Amino acid sequence: MFAEEQSRKTSAPAISDSAALSRHQRVLARVKPVAERFCREETVELKGFDCDVQLAVDGAARQRNAYQHYEHGKPTVTVTLPLIRDARNDDEIAFVLGHEFGHHIGQHIEKKRQQMLAGTVIMGVLTAAAQVNANNANPYRSRADDLQQMQANMALGGAVGGMAYSQTYELEADAIGTVIAERAGYDPVKGARFFARPEAAKTADGKLSFWGTHPPDEKRLSTVIATVEQVARTGGLKRRD
Repeated sequence: MFAEEQSRKTSAPAISDSAALSRHQRVLARVKPVAERFCREETVELKGFDCDVQLAVDGAARQRNAYQHYEHGKPTVTVTLPLIRDARNDDEIAFVLGHEFGHHIGQHIEKKRQQMLAGTVIMGVLTAAAQVNANNANPYRSRADDLQQMQANMALGGAVGGMAYSQTYELEADAIGTVIAERAGYDPVKGARFFARPEAAKTADGKLSFWGTHPPDEKRLSTVIATVEQVARTGGLKRRD
């Protein structure tokens, strides 16, 4: 199913900015209340968890992108105008929005920060131990570069820690996004086709693109289908501890 998306012929006809924004608002009006209600259901035991997510459109961006972040302490989902223009139908917009809400509900930013901190600390401890052992073995070794090496290794540890569960979080966001899109009256399987578009893993400035940080298509499709079947069978999404 996703294989056919790898052809540029499947791209959506160009639409105006006003038409794209109108579509986005139409879908958002249905998805946002469903997503926030689902958020409250899933975080009922988390006192003070903010399910009032702000939505923004970045009209200046040149890349197709969508991301969850915090703006002035408020959870926010930002979608770029090129992404909205490129979507072929409401189902794709709904799935992208549900996916980004999924990152917030899954607390992925907070978890990633914790993993980055843990990776930094662990690599710092290992580097310090290695330097102590090296000094014991050779009391005359130069220590001039020890601090620089420590800083570089700690930065590496933080990066590795942050990446450790990245694709797991993407698949979890897919599962949550599937439930949200379906509850809002959209087809999540049809919507998930958006992620199968041909796209370079990196942007022109060398950063990972929206597609470059995401799991392989096969995993995404199987996650979406399995979630649809689970919801049909049990009426809900199986929670993870």
